[in-house]
Amino acid sequence: MTDKFADHLRGVLAGIEAEGLMKRERFIEGAQGAHVTVGGRRMLNLCANNYLGLAGDARLVAAAGAAMEGHGFGMASVRFICGTQDIHGALEARLARFLGMEAAILFGSCFDANGGLFEPLLGAEDAIVSDSLNHASIIDGIRLSKARRYRYANSDMADLRLRLVEAREGGARFVLIATDGVFSMDGYLAKLGDIRALADEFDAWVMVDDCHATGFMGAKGAGTPAHAGVRVEILTGTLGKALGGALGGYVAASAPVADLLRQRARPYLFSNALPPAVVGAALAALDIVEAADELRARLVEHARYWRAGLAGAGFALLPGEHPIIPVMIGEAPLAQAFAAALDKRGVMVSAFFFPVVPRGAARIRTQMNTALTREDLDFALDAFAAAGREVGVLA
Repeated sequence: MTDKFADHLRGVLAGIEAEGLMKRERFIEGAQGAHVTVGGRRMLNLCANNYLGLAGDARLVAAAGAAMEGHGFGMASVRFICGTQDIHGALEARLARFLGMEAAILFGSCFDANGGLFEPLLGAEDAIVSDSLNHASIIDGIRLSKARRYRYANSDMADLRLRLVEAREGGARFVLIATDGVFSMDGYLAKLGDIRALADEFDAWVMVDDCHATGFMGAKGAGTPAHAGVRVEILTGTLGKALGGALGGYVAASAPVADLLRQRARPYLFSNALPPAVVGAALAALDIVEAADELRARLVEHARYWRAGLAGAGFALLPGEHPIIPVMIGEAPLAQAFAAALDKRGVMVSAFFFPVVPRGAARIRTQMNTALTREDLDFALDAFAAAGREVGVLA
């Protein structure tokens, strides 16, 4: 039985390899940043979620060290036993203020936050209406709940209305609309103004996963609701991208939501508390981010320049305003070949293909960050053009 099972798994892996869908990890030697060392080679990194360049920031390293000096290395406990320190409470309060919410609760990751969100709040008599391109963590979290599930086509407000009508006509007690703030494979922003209007019309709540917006979109970096000028009832996010790039997630909402999650959310109840170093660095990151208007402006300019340069070279791009700028390739093997050709030229990117995007929609997802310079972008544009011609992405 055991050998047959292992043979079966080897066959599955061989099939993944044969389809050109195998993902391989690269080992970075040193800190994350605009430039990284891989295999002894210095590479320009265009694929990190390090939007504000804080992942290797000396101020966060110092704050993490200070937190360990005063609060130790790890908690060795879940929060409700003996895993809550004063700095955990301080970070939750700080996040709530930053995001304009009444309360916040920390999780090990935003995947955990989304995974633990829906089941405690909604029952079989309730309904969740979810965007079809929502992150896997939202999809998994909804599956764990007993609520009735409705799905609407990505950012299709007419379809959202139809699903809300279905939910209400089906007798739903409470209705929650769930959406990404930014759809990370495409760089599209959710239509939060329209979603808010429909939610108000149908007496529904709105939940937004803002992982790819917190820190650099909206006033003071408060995210896509601030960018759109709307309120939402539940906001989830991460400390693992613009806010230092380590780990940790959160739910920000009203006090009753946070309080009930503290009692019933399984990833919160059964996972170790965040280590002091991460908490201390996140507190420092929030101080930096709130005062980072100059960094946010630089990120916008980088995205504009990079997008214009790629379009001018003839690459197929998806429209948008976000620093996620996908270069559309089509088939997975070609996307992998393009990534390899860029690697030879000193540019680190990742090919995205099935199952993270649909078959035939493989791409190179480039991401801007403020640690990049104009010289870096010009170097990368030359490399993209040369690699594109080499592998046939460009004529």
